[in-house]
Amino acid sequence: MRFFYADSNRVALTIGAAVLVAGCDPVVNVAGANFPSWLFCAICGAIITVVIRTIFVVTRLEPYLWPLPIVYSSLTILSGCIVWLIFFNRI
Repeated sequence: MRFFYADSNRVALTIGAAVLVAGCDPVVNVAGANFPSWLFCAICGAIITVVIRTIFVVTRLEPYLWPLPIVYSSLTILSGCIVWLIFFNRI
């Protein structure tokens, strides 16, 4: 009987945590499909990085950016965070 009681508490805590965490992630509706906001920001960050990379290539600045994987991954994260601050920050 005690074993059943411990399992029911665990199930209740899991359901309670799922209900509380469900409201933490804003959802974006894109063409009828729901996407989490972090996915939207990551995709926008990657697109913005591609645009900035073409600007770097056209202006011949890319040879001066020596660790390219670090520069572009940091630029992707930065632009994704900026998109999140612009669209999803509720301050």
